Order: sequence, then C-alpha cells, then structure tokens
Amino acid sequence: MTAVISASHLSKYYGNVLGLNDVSIEIEAGITGLLGPNGAGKSTFMKLATGQMKPDIGTVAIRGRRTWNAPEIFRSVGFCSEPDAFYEDMTGLEFVAGLLRFYGFSRKEIGDRAARALDIVGLTGDRDRLVRGYSRGMRQRVKFAQAIAHDPEILILDEPLSGLDSLGKRKLIKLIKGYREEGRTVLVSSHVLPEIEALTSRVVLVHQGRILAEGDVPYIRELIEAHPHQVSVRSSDPRRLAARFVDDPAVLKMTFGGDGRTLVVETRKRDDLFERLAPAVLEAGIEVEEISSPDDNLEAVFKYLVGA
Repeated sequence: MTAVISASHLSKYYGNVLGLNDVSIEIEAGITGLLGPNGAGKSTFMKLATGQMKPDIGTVAIRGRRTWNAPEIFRSVGFCSEPDAFYEDMTGLEFVAGLLRFYGFSRKEIGDRAARALDIVGLTGDRDRLVRGYSRGMRQRVKFAQAIAHDPEILILDEPLSGLDSLGKRKLIKLIKGYREEGRTVLVSSHVLPEIEALTSRVVLVHQGRILAEGDVPYIRELIEAHPHQVSVRSSDPRRLAARFVDDPAVLKMTFGGDGRTLVVETRKRDDLFERLAPAVLEAGIEVEEISSPDDNLEAVFKYLVGA
C-alpha cells in the first residue's frame, strides 16, 4: 500500500532538548497507534505531520506533499490536540463553527456541519453552553468534533481518550473505527496500551524521540510483557502471604513495604501470579486491602526495553 503519511530522518529540537530523533516511518490507510510514555515525542511528530512545526532535519509529507508551509493540505487533515486550546467564552457550537470558517464553507454549511459534528459526539444538548462550563470529557468531545467537522480524509488524534469515562471511551473508539471502515487514515496516540489495543492492531512504540519498534499488538504486547512487573499487595498479613509464594515459578523476588502491610512481588508472568493470588489469599484467610502495579506504566517498560 502507498504511504499516506511518510517521514524520513525526521528530527526536531527544542533548544538543547531533542524532541524527535532521526525518525523514518510510513503510515498507511487505516488506524495506526503511536504508543509511548508522556514526553516520548508523540505530540512532536503529530505537530510536524500537520505542518504546525518545521523540521530541523529531515522531512515529513502527506501523500508526497511536505507538510511545512503547505496550507493546501489542511482541508484533508483533522487534528485533535492533547492540550486544550479553547476560546472559553464561546459556546461549543460557536467554537466548532468558528474554526469551520477557515475552510471557506457558506454560512449555512458551517452551521449544518458544526451541528452535525456535535451531534456525532453527543453534545447536541450542550452545544449552546459556554466551553468554560464543559467537563473534561465534554472538552475532549468538542475537540474531536472540530477535527471531524470538515470531513477530512486523515485524522491525527493526540491522546483523544484522555479524560473520558469508560462509556465515553467506548463511544469514541467506535467512532474512530468507523472512519477506518470508510477507508480513511487515522493516526492516534496514547500512553495506555489497552486504549491502542482497542483501536488497532498496528502499533508504533515511541520513546525519547525514537521509534523503538513497529508491529502488531501481539508482538508489541510480547515486548511489554517481557518487562518484569511489580505487583503490590497491601494486606493484614504480608509475611504469611509471602510464605505462600516463596517457591512460585512466577515470582522473581519479593520485598516488604515500609508500612509493614505491603508485599511487593516482581514477576514476568503477571497473569500467572494473579491466577494463584486469589486462592492463596482465601486459603490463608488474609484480608487484602489493595492490589496495584506501581510500575504498571510505559515509562517503566521503555526503560527496561532500552536497558536504562
């Protein structure tokens, strides 16, 4: 397939800070997920791809047209930024309609398109409220609405699921998948693997401005699961719980937290550990207050992958 978005040896510097480092990639039609911790370079790549910033080195193009200083590509691209950038004293309808004016639509078409986009994201009943009164989830949805209102061929979405509740995420995921079914191109970023996994099987791992790996979800998950995870269990008797896992093959090591109630287990087989954890707790009659993974984030995973 022909690449819709392509980058060649792309680099961007913020003073002495490297935002993106020698990135070469081709993104085809469908949904591609950029996965990486905060500060990995995902937003920088998206701003370069949408022509908001000029590369310091290398090139990025949409359908062969370099994006910097190319306003003609804007009509075919819809962009949803991670940070909010609103006119707070506008209503949701005024905000979306105001941005549509840049595309040269008639007054009637602007009104129709803005209303339709807000209806798609479930904001019809709130379209006349000031944006300053919107919840975090509503603000995310109105950002998505402005990205789709001009009916773009390409959607570039920076952390679009952030701030949404479970129902809101499911609805937006369904919408995004619908654009793939229409043959459009979607580039979406997240620092949460299950979010990307729910959207696409095509994943690009990004860390410290570099692409670490590309592949389908099973391959990426295999890389991530190789990372030794920590599981923290706060209970009424952490020492008795630890005794039950001394010889467990899923356990690499165990330590006790400073509060005297927490057992921290390191494992590369988290699913196996969880499978045996519940029966062990019940058999021992131990009261569990909390189970969490303190390093269950991509920053820890990427440090492992790069040998930091």
